[in-house]
Amino acid sequence: MTKKTTTQSLQYWGTGRRKKSIARVRLIPEGNGNITINKRTIEEYFVQDKLRYIVNQPLALIPSSKGFDIIVNVHGGGLTGQAGAIRMGIARALCEANEKNRPALKEAGFLTRDSRMKERKKYGLHKARKAPQFSKR
Repeated sequence: MTKKTTTQSLQYWGTGRRKKSIARVRLIPEGNGNITINKRTIEEYFVQDKLRYIVNQPLALIPSSKGFDIIVNVHGGGLTGQAGAIRMGIARALCEANEKNRPALKEAGFLTRDSRMKERKKYGLHKARKAPQFSKR
């Protein structure tokens, strides 16, 4: 979430989290709109259209975001959690790029951290809530 300058241009960073996934997103202005996730294209990384749609939601909401190249490093969790983390990271980076994007992204819910996590397993139970079968005798 800090601005870093390189020899080429200004870059905007955003971090997104969802379940066990953590995504570090870098927006590079004056790009072609390419999205690279873990050194692969978005089509190679996310095969399902639904996950690509989730990642592209903040970009579809902000019309001026087409000129950014997006480089993402994501790890942990499953593909759905990673897509949600990338969406949040892109939204945060777009807020860094232009503060006028914040109200629209906030209203759409892209800046809100989804706090739902896997519940821990308790002793005496098979899983978090699944108990052994009850027998009267």
